[in-house]
Amino acid sequence: MPKGVAENVPDDGLTTRQRRTQPITAVHTGPGKGKSTAAFGMALRAWNQGWSVGVFQFVKSAKWKVGEENALRVLGASGEGGTVDWHKMGSGWSWIQRSAEAEMSSEEAAKEGWEQVKRDLAAETYRFYVLDEFTYPMHWGWVDPDEVVAVLKDRPGSQHVVITGRYAPEALTGFADLVTEMTKIKHPMDAGRKGQRGIEW
Repeated sequence: MPKGVAENVPDDGLTTRQRRTQPITAVHTGPGKGKSTAAFGMALRAWNQGWSVGVFQFVKSAKWKVGEENALRVLGASGEGGTVDWHKMGSGWSWIQRSAEAEMSSEEAAKEGWEQVKRDLAAETYRFYVLDEFTYPMHWGWVDPDEVVAVLKDRPGSQHVVITGRYAPEALTGFADLVTEMTKIKHPMDAGRKGQRGIEW
């Protein structure tokens, strides 16, 4: 495996090993396909390390069958790697009473999802978080990007967080350690072809 070479070595008094164990905030944004897919690939690596994984799927409907969900749930229950918890906004989140589910608007559900993420970060519930499509609640004004940055900046322990979605706010990309923009060069939908089994889900 090729070894990465740091372009800059900060004068922060930390050893190379200490820098390698610092928590990472990653953002996958842009109009191209593959933002969530890349995040779930990172989750597979976290699972393989024996880390607990928490997936919070904002925006996407609970009715959508996401292939990565099934795979990660099976792996999480296998006892071979880390545990995996998967939470979907469209199903009212797993910690909310079902009776209240119908009364929640998308905005309220997104806000409650963020509140749960904050609780989990404070409690160090997971070692690796996927906040899938979380840029949209920030873009729509439902969640304050500055608050998100402040919470992530002050999170305890070595909790890694990857956030996906278009329109990532500058406050978030400016703070993040790793920012990748997926650009679209060509897409089957340009030729009138819709999503396919095994490719999109």
